Amino acid sequence: MIIASTSTIHGGNYLEYILPALNSLFEQCNDILFIPYARPGGISHDDYTSTVRQAFAKIDKTVKGLHEFENPIYAIENAQGIFTGGGNTFLLVTQLYKNKVMEVLAKTVQNGTPYLGSSAGSNITGISMQTTNDMPIIYPPSFKTLGLIPFNLNPHYLDADLQSKHMGETRETRIKEFHAFNDTPVLGLREGSWLEVTGEKIILKGELSARLFRQSQTPEELATGTDLSFLGK
Repeated sequence: MIIASTSTIHGGNYLEYILPALNSLFEQCNDILFIPYARPGGISHDDYTSTVRQAFAKIDKTVKGLHEFENPIYAIENAQGIFTGGGNTFLLVTQLYKNKVMEVLAKTVQNGTPYLGSSAGSNITGISMQTTNDMPIIYPPSFKTLGLIPFNLNPHYLDADLQSKHMGETRETRIKEFHAFNDTPVLGLREGSWLEVTGEKIILKGELSARLFRQSQTPEELATGTDLSFLGK
């Protein structure tokens, strides 16, 4: 798996910064199944899939949207490679449960099908979606997600701006609120960073460090190249 904080970094095009890693991840794939469920109104599933199709064309991969299949379970089970894009995690999780593919997706990836997630599509690789930044625009039947990594993610993680006069909660504050009731570790994944998962190894990639939060412990910075598999032990 590649679990990316974001699909687009400032000044770049969609997925551009991570294309070399995707070329390696999907080396044995000609076709990618795209899950567009996270995108709320304003852009159709067809238009969203078209954007993804243009990006993957740069590494000679074809793309088909999950919404184009009559049987989404069959589509996931038989996919060569899978990409779940960003948007709103509450909507994504609701649609995955509605279409009865949450468990199917987890089992398919566990069985070796290459998976890319970005933003909301990365949120769902954790134990639960409870550390998303997204507004609860719809109510999913469960916060439980794929559980493909032994912790939760906070994509687009932002450090507090010490020059700002903003008095609202920081991302760190929100994560500490989560840890008032939950003991699941949380990784703050900054934009431009991603996790590369191969077997038991979970390696932090990109130029930036990530911030690890654990219940009742001081947050720590993890350098790029760190193996986070210790969180599952």
